[in-house]
Amino acid sequence: MSGALTRYRLIAYVVGVVLILLMVIGMPLKYLFDRAVVVETVGPAHGFLYMVYLVAAFDLARRANWSLGRILAIMLAGTVPFVSFYAERVVSRWASEQPRTEPDKVFTG
Repeated sequence: MSGALTRYRLIAYVVGVVLILLMVIGMPLKYLFDRAVVVETVGPAHGFLYMVYLVAAFDLARRANWSLGRILAIMLAGTVPFVSFYAERVVSRWASEQPRTEPDKVFTG
């Protein structure tokens, strides 16, 4: 599960940064100065990265056997600026509280 947690943490950070760039730089440029270049480039990138975030969050939640409510809360965290950073910390804590399981034993004959 540590690989899934690492993937989730990385993409949560990236999605958070890209969403902040979109909201703090792109949206004011578009609506105040009629310059949509940032929204036109960063917006689709955020959309793609958010899909990757959803897959990573679902993969981690499936491996950790979390409830549907917890899974949905994690997935929605990438839609609000700054919340993905908080959610990443909470999810990391939840994952560290998971009981460790032994790796699959391979029959060596």
